[in-house]
Amino acid sequence: MESRKTSKADLEGKKAIFFEIGLVIALLLIFVSFNYKSYEKRSFNLVQRQADNTPEEIVPITEQKVKPPPPPPPKQVTQIKIVNDNVDVKDDIEIDADANMNTQVQQYTPPEEDEDVQEQQIFMVVEQMPSFPGGMGALMTYLATHIKYPALAKESGIQGRVFINFVVERDGSIDHVKVLRGIGGGCDEEAVRVVKSMPKWLPGKQRGKPVRVSFNLPVKFTLE
Repeated sequence: MESRKTSKADLEGKKAIFFEIGLVIALLLIFVSFNYKSYEKRSFNLVQRQADNTPEEIVPITEQKVKPPPPPPPKQVTQIKIVNDNVDVKDDIEIDADANMNTQVQQYTPPEEDEDVQEQQIFMVVEQMPSFPGGMGALMTYLATHIKYPALAKESGIQGRVFINFVVERDGSIDHVKVLRGIGGGCDEEAVRVVKSMPKWLPGKQRGKPVRVSFNLPVKFTLE
């Protein structure tokens, strides 16, 4: 029989092409298989993995301070004061055992105070206190007129009251001038100077007699 197969249907000549196509397909499969990644399946429980946004409470660390024990009480020392009992009694009291209703009793006369002791004593309060001639108004005028504000106190802005203590003697003169409380800046010295330069006061009197009296005087310094 005569063969009817055409040369176009003969695949023997195309083996090389099919072989190359097969190699290309094999290489593609190998490349895809190397680049393929598989992931493990994980199941998440949304109920259990809810985030807790509650702020954490921070408890401060407290430190307990132990108080030191109180100091021991001071030892009490008993002081023994020796009093001189060698006192001469001038006026003895005489008791008459035979006295009756008709017996005359001599009136008691208290001993007079020693004038020298009374003159030396300085009183704080007396029946008639010493005073500046003309009264307190004249005293304030005298201080305001004679006080010179110290330059150092002006530059430093120092102002206030200086308390001066002095003794008004029996004749009205001023003595024993001292500062009880000062403000500095030269004001204390200026107040002492002015007090010492004051004229004689009217002296204080006790039982009608002039006595020495301690007197406190505030001297005011004010910047204008």
